[in-house]
Amino acid sequence: MKKSFSTSWKASKQIRKQRKFRANAPLGLKRQMIVSTLSKELRQKYNRRSFALRKGDKVLIMRGEFKKKAGKIDSVNIRKMKVIIEGIQMNKKDGTKTNVLFDPSNLKITELNIDDKKRIKAI
Repeated sequence: MKKSFSTSWKASKQIRKQRKFRANAPLGLKRQMIVSTLSKELRQKYNRRSFALRKGDKVLIMRGEFKKKAGKIDSVNIRKMKVIIEGIQMNKKDGTKTNVLFDPSNLKITELNIDDKKRIKAI
């Protein structure tokens, strides 16, 4: 299987091709794929459905073991396309705690970090 990224690829029903597209995408495109939906209040305020996730955004977890828990984004891993949320950790068998990686599609933004004015100007 070719590992190179195809710019001519449009879409496919086959999940393996969708996964391959996401896995082999360049970092600039992967950054654009780390987006999450906005809460109802933010949707009305910004007239947008979703925003790219950034460090400092407050999010609500919508799916999984930590459903309905909220927290602030601690870091965004562009290569893995995952997000780490402050205060949400798992216990390992040896007793140590580790951060949990969340998929952006399972999160909802409740408060935006607007330190960077360009982020809001782009609307």
